[in-house]
Amino acid sequence: MVKSMTGFGRAVSKLDGYNITVELKSVNHRYFEFSSHIPRQYGFIDDKLKSFVNSRTSRGKVDCYVGIDTFNTDSADVAVNKALAFAYVKALREIESGCSIPSSVTAFDIARFPDVLIVKKTEEDEDKIWNIVKSVASQALDNFINMRTAEGEKMREDIFFRSQTILDTVSYIEERSPQTVKEYNDKLIERVHNLIGDVTLDENRIIQEVAVYADKVAVAEETVRLRSHISQLHTFLDSDEPVGRKLDFLVQEMNREASTIGSKCNDVEIARRVVDIKAEIEKIREQVQNIE
Repeated sequence: MVKSMTGFGRAVSKLDGYNITVELKSVNHRYFEFSSHIPRQYGFIDDKLKSFVNSRTSRGKVDCYVGIDTFNTDSADVAVNKALAFAYVKALREIESGCSIPSSVTAFDIARFPDVLIVKKTEEDEDKIWNIVKSVASQALDNFINMRTAEGEKMREDIFFRSQTILDTVSYIEERSPQTVKEYNDKLIERVHNLIGDVTLDENRIIQEVAVYADKVAVAEETVRLRSHISQLHTFLDSDEPVGRKLDFLVQEMNREASTIGSKCNDVEIARRVVDIKAEIEKIREQVQNIE
């Protein structure tokens, strides 16, 4: 199933005393690129999270935000830096006596000074933290993949429709091409008559000339290959594997065949149809650039 490389997914959950938030968003990129925003003390989950996301995402620039808040009071302890607190009290008393400024210093006032209160968190189990984050990340990743899949399905429908338009145009070219040879034959005979009058023509010479022309403007090989490329395109669109790079290469080959047809044809109507084909191929190429 075709997936887009752009997407967003979010999940929030409270587990074992933690409030976990995971957000994923991605944009187009040639390869898989991952960047995360994780609280510094939980940096140990970065590599695991990258591998977890990469297991289900093969292409795109993915940004991941992880919020980890604890509401378990048993996981933290607050200590008092008594020496620093006494130093602050002493300094305040000196200001009070030296400047004759009345004051009523409270414990709350002292506690507000920097580094008087020291928050110490108890050591956390890394495996436990990762398992909690992973469960929430899994939900966010599901939402993320669902959005990429939904967008990818719209892109698939658009590409399939445009490829069918190309096939219809190729059918016209295949039907029109032999007619151009007959028209050339008729024009050649008419031109020769205009030049030399009602003189008996050398039919063999005319046939040779027309044969050379027919060989130059023959596009059967190109139209067959173009049809084959579109058949492969449809196969890739129904694949469950990431096919963005394969589609990109295939579109280049389709454009190459269309260009060859355009350079060989010597007919205004076919030339117009080739322009239409190349326009559709370009629109397909733009869509393919967004496919995983």
